[in-house]
Amino acid sequence: MSDVAETTTMYERLGGAVVIDRLVEAFYARMDTLPEAEGIRAMHADDLGNTKQVLKRYLSEWTGGPKLYSPEKGHPRLRQRHMGFSIGNGERDAWLLCMHGALEETVADAAARAAIYDAMAKLADWMRNTAGNPHDTVGHAARP
Repeated sequence: MSDVAETTTMYERLGGAVVIDRLVEAFYARMDTLPEAEGIRAMHADDLGNTKQVLKRYLSEWTGGPKLYSPEKGHPRLRQRHMGFSIGNGERDAWLLCMHGALEETVADAAARAAIYDAMAKLADWMRNTAGNPHDTVGHAARP
């Protein structure tokens, strides 16, 4: 018997590549149809093919699966990569609405679904880049 504890990655808990693919497709289907997502959908190209592939590769790696994103794109630097878009509370909430529904539709493991949503909510909150977001000022000394 081995003394090494088995570890299961979030990627495996979610269901691997098949579920990541379904998750991304369900996410963008919601972005295309939910009125609440109209603003964030407008930030994307009409053809979502490339965007979907990038998100699938990112989520694969981010959840502990195959490293499909960084060999091509390097460090994610997600906030920096999204600075060209105005992301405030409304955009964050619309993104999370789409992702929550997609997770509910595609991920069978309720505990994994909740854990990944919590992690995504923190990431989505960090992505806000409009003036007045608390993460831009916390821990920074006030400038004269």
